[in-house]
Amino acid sequence: MNALPAAPSGFIENRTFDEIRVGDHASLSRTLGRRDIELFAAMSGDVNPAHMDPAYARTDMFHRVVAHGMWGGALISTVLGTELPGPGTIYLSQDLHFRAPVGIGDTVTTTVTVREKIADGQRIIFDCRCHNQKGEDVILGTAEVKAPLEKIHRPRIELPEVRLGSHDRFHELMARAAFGASLPTAVVHPCDDVSLGAAVEAARAGLIIPILVGPAARIQAAARQAHLDISALRLVDVPHSHAAAAAAVALVRNGEARLLMKGALHTDELMHAVVAADSGLRTERRLSHVYLMDVPDYARPLLVTDAAINIAPTLSDKRDIIQNAIDLALIMGIRTPRVAVLSAVETVNPAIPSTVDAAALCKMAERGQISGGLVDGPLAFDNAISPEAAREKNIVSPVAGMADILMVPDLESGNMLAKQLTFLAGADAAGIVMGARVPIILTSRADSPRTRVASCAVAVLVSRARAARPPITEA
Repeated sequence: MNALPAAPSGFIENRTFDEIRVGDHASLSRTLGRRDIELFAAMSGDVNPAHMDPAYARTDMFHRVVAHGMWGGALISTVLGTELPGPGTIYLSQDLHFRAPVGIGDTVTTTVTVREKIADGQRIIFDCRCHNQKGEDVILGTAEVKAPLEKIHRPRIELPEVRLGSHDRFHELMARAAFGASLPTAVVHPCDDVSLGAAVEAARAGLIIPILVGPAARIQAAARQAHLDISALRLVDVPHSHAAAAAAVALVRNGEARLLMKGALHTDELMHAVVAADSGLRTERRLSHVYLMDVPDYARPLLVTDAAINIAPTLSDKRDIIQNAIDLALIMGIRTPRVAVLSAVETVNPAIPSTVDAAALCKMAERGQISGGLVDGPLAFDNAISPEAAREKNIVSPVAGMADILMVPDLESGNMLAKQLTFLAGADAAGIVMGARVPIILTSRADSPRTRVASCAVAVLVSRARAARPPITEA
């Protein structure tokens, strides 16, 4: 038999019908990975749990579905379309038999060998064989193609990069939070389908016991519109959003609620009641918002702060913002969180105040005014998260390239960064407010259902962790 000679590197070349001889053959090898399965599911819309659920991963059904659906025709088609005959080939039919399972980590070598040439219609019949790294046949059969008549030799097209969003971290987070008692949660003014639905969904997940605070008629109308059953939930009837915020905070102060959750009202309305001097939930710590982000292409959870509360924080405010984020990171299981204090550049420049603040914050951390994490800055975004960028700039730092927490200069930059990660990088962003007597869950209409429930999960974990140690002192 004649093995197909390789085309020059970077080029793809076919074999015409007249050039091919009986016995000619070509091969390629591929190793099956989890990403291959996810790509197949995304392309085909097939989310059969036999593909996607890890519980099936050790079963014969899982392996056979993968072999049939992904590699049975695809690998053979790839050899025929790119190697022998190559470009211009038209696949006519196949008859394949699946002899053994194929699992994640298996390397499959696919070989096609010319069995017969049929001049009528330039047809060629190939014997097809796929075997694994042990030499076991996993697929045997035949394929019939129409071979090209015209010679093709051209540069090989580079395949586009394909990114898949995977949010396993949030699944693990919600599973961890669901392991324990649900926490009573004052939901402030849930008068639309999104905020009310988020509370009901979090209750179904076993995270919270919603106490709905707001105009009863509007809440019930929102429930009917969204087809939600809230008959078993406590409803505190108040006339408007301001009254709802005050009543919800009172429920927390008197111990009836362990968490506070924003509904269909402006954040500043809710926070006005939270920071009220005599009746609010303030502590000695500055309140700040923290996004816990699950970015598919980043190797670790990423916290971004502050993107929702502090518009132009002072140096003292930034100290509290960092400490709040470190406290959250520790509760989330990040040991010795690395905090990157962001600016436009990585050197101190008096003309850029955020770089001066960053240097001062590093010294404050050195002197113990910030504890529990490693703080470095100023750092630009690229050298905060990319080891390659940090090396390129010759930055020697335990934080650069490996940041767990991104401390932004102000609310505008934080809000833009969080939304860019969400809408361009496919990140999920669970957000809560830290520094109050209880965690405060902030949700948005733009949040996905998974993100809204994940925000509740984060708040539940924070509340439980605080219950195990002394609370933050009241202001």
